[in-house]
Amino acid sequence: MRVFDHVGIPADEQHPEEMYVPATKVWVTDPARHPYRVEYLRFEADSPVTNEVRYLPHIAFRVENLDREIEGERVVLGPFQATADLRVVFIVKDGAVFEFMESSRPGHWFRKS
Repeated sequence: MRVFDHVGIPADEQHPEEMYVPATKVWVTDPARHPYRVEYLRFEADSPVTNEVRYLPHIAFRVENLDREIEGERVVLGPFQATADLRVVFIVKDGAVFEFMESSRPGHWFRKS
């Protein structure tokens, strides 16, 4: 089952209370704090992310089994550990970018360090 989590939008400007994701060298905001569930992504210049994820918005869903969700899909990034408790993957389907998120613990995934 997929549960909507957020819409991700690439951004150039810094936002308050960003969280750094070392695996992708990207700063992200907490979509739970945005009235429309928007997450802003600000990529470091040397981020290894060079595909659609860096330039297009994405729609993110929490899922129970990440591996099952990506069977037969065009994976463009991941799977990787975004945090100690969160594993994510990005796919492109029908010209749109989707993120699937699998958490090893209940509750919201955002953890500002």
